Amino acid sequence: MRVRRVVVLTTAVLTFIPFWQAAAVVLCDFGSSAFYAGGIAYQAFGPAFPWYVLAVMLFAGAMLGVYLESSLMFVRGGVYRVVKEGMGDTMAKVSVSSLMFDYCLTGPISGVSAGYYLSGLVNSFFEYMQWNIEVLSSMFAMCFALLVTAFFWRQNVRGVEESSETSVKIVAFNTIVAVALLAWAGYSLYGRQWEWPSLALSFNDESLGWAKHIDWLKPVGLIGIIMAFGHSVLALSGLETMAQVYREMEAPKIMNLKKAALSIFLYALVFTGVLTFVSALLIPQGDLFAYKDNLLSGLAMSLDGPHWARLLMQAAVVVAGTAILAGAVNTSLVGANGVLNRVAEDGILSDWFRGLHPRFGTTHRIVHMVAMVQAVIILLCRGDVYLLGEAYAFGVLWSFVLMTVSLVLLRFKETEDREWLFPFNIRWKKFQVPAGIAAIFLLLLIVAVMNLFTKKVSTVSGIIFTIVFFIIFQLSEKLNAKKAAQIEEEGHQEKINARRAYELPDALRDLEKPNRVLVAVRNPNNLVHLHQVLEKVNDDDTDVIVIHSRVARGYQLAGETAELGPEENHLFTKIILEAEEMGKTVVPLFVISNDPFYAIAQFALAARVGQVVLGISGTADPVAQMERLVMAWGAIKGSHEVETPPQARVIWEDKELVFELV
Repeated sequence: MRVRRVVVLTTAVLTFIPFWQAAAVVLCDFGSSAFYAGGIAYQAFGPAFPWYVLAVMLFAGAMLGVYLESSLMFVRGGVYRVVKEGMGDTMAKVSVSSLMFDYCLTGPISGVSAGYYLSGLVNSFFEYMQWNIEVLSSMFAMCFALLVTAFFWRQNVRGVEESSETSVKIVAFNTIVAVALLAWAGYSLYGRQWEWPSLALSFNDESLGWAKHIDWLKPVGLIGIIMAFGHSVLALSGLETMAQVYREMEAPKIMNLKKAALSIFLYALVFTGVLTFVSALLIPQGDLFAYKDNLLSGLAMSLDGPHWARLLMQAAVVVAGTAILAGAVNTSLVGANGVLNRVAEDGILSDWFRGLHPRFGTTHRIVHMVAMVQAVIILLCRGDVYLLGEAYAFGVLWSFVLMTVSLVLLRFKETEDREWLFPFNIRWKKFQVPAGIAAIFLLLLIVAVMNLFTKKVSTVSGIIFTIVFFIIFQLSEKLNAKKAAQIEEEGHQEKINARRAYELPDALRDLEKPNRVLVAVRNPNNLVHLHQVLEKVNDDDTDVIVIHSRVARGYQLAGETAELGPEENHLFTKIILEAEEMGKTVVPLFVISNDPFYAIAQFALAARVGQVVLGISGTADPVAQMERLVMAWGAIKGSHEVETPPQARVIWEDKELVFELV
């Protein structure tokens, strides 16, 4: 047999998702803040909280626009890549350190909030049954958060990551509950006398922090507005997920990213902004403090109607909230693991961190580290959502600050035309001066600096955490200096998992689409033919099989192991990046054979492909390539009956040679 070994590169078999599934993945993190942001803002500055949560949700539209531009610049975008390109390695490490603070707090605040909603439901049930029992909410919330963290820690070690289909189901259920809440709330408001929430700000000593000792930082006028906005901005957490999920969006990627951003904005505006506002209208002022940790449960119990019906509505809210908040716990582990792996790929973290689990093949050490930090945070906060929320805004804000300033700098560093720009630009010479992004940056910077004075816990814990992670990155990079220099020279190399197959049918067992195209690749600098195929292929009904053959002969062939070498790893990295950029699925195969044309013919016959596509060779002209493929096809086909003979194509630049294999 001409093919000695077959390796299916399972990591690279990308599955691309439609924009609404991508939006659901983001909303499982971003939308979860609806369950705690209002209560934290209320505790910080009083009854004006719904105005500021609504304002933050409107501001989310601007931040989604910022992420839109950054993602279109880099398929693998996000804070780390943007800051690295705009401000260099050092500031990129600072940005990741602050982002890790965000991820390490996302799990605890989501888990603890879910615990409060559950304990509130249990206590409401006990009250309805007139049982003289009460669950201690803070202890219950802390224990529940630890259990959820432990569960998703185990899941992530085993390699069970987020599913976009699961996210869609969670968001769909939350949508049903939100619509029911809003409809019932509208009916309740119609039959009541109500007033708009007060605009007056009422800060306490804790929410003023060090600012209470600084005379010129009195919480009045514009300064008070900035302070209140800073206490509400934690509701923006989760937007980084959009940059991470962009690589998985199907074609056309740009249009789908825009649709996803708009969907996320509108959904969050209603789900977080409007529901929080309606809660302030319906929950009596005297009961707001009692519901500070489960505000939407308070909304359910403040509706008009019989007690049992309101209790059922509360139960629906709690189920929906627990699902989306638990999803956010998982997202925090998946996101932190993904970000640290991205940093490790650049050689900043040593290979020890990326060591694969011997059984599950996951980067378990990173998962262990993040889960351990989250568990410690849950124990230290003792179930205090407000304390977690105050600390939470640090990572959110400073990662946004560094990202926006980096985008401003990149407008002057990379002046080529872009497919989309954040609005409000001034044309000056060859530059598009980003007045809009600069304004966003200044606002974020002012709010972030104000938070340094008003949030003691956030400032102290955030700075310490960022410094610790930054030191870890620095020391690890020095210990890994040789590897980092090699990566800098060779560029990003994908970490690829593989599945070995000893029979061709086994290698092709996952192909389910009716049409198939086989693309042979060899040179990482010559993927013009692959680009053209991906550009025109219909991803819904066609599998694109990308095959690379390593030539081996004689005893070398007999003893050859099917392991990717550095050159093959570089080649398949380029293939994966090409597929990600085009938003099309590929099935990469690596084979060992004594004749690559016979290997191509074997796969073409076994997979019943409709097309075989070759790139131009550096050693043979297209006609000679076609002749070798025709001869190999004739020898392999033999007496086999082929219903529809495949079409052979050699593609280079703007030219093409086509022949039908009969």
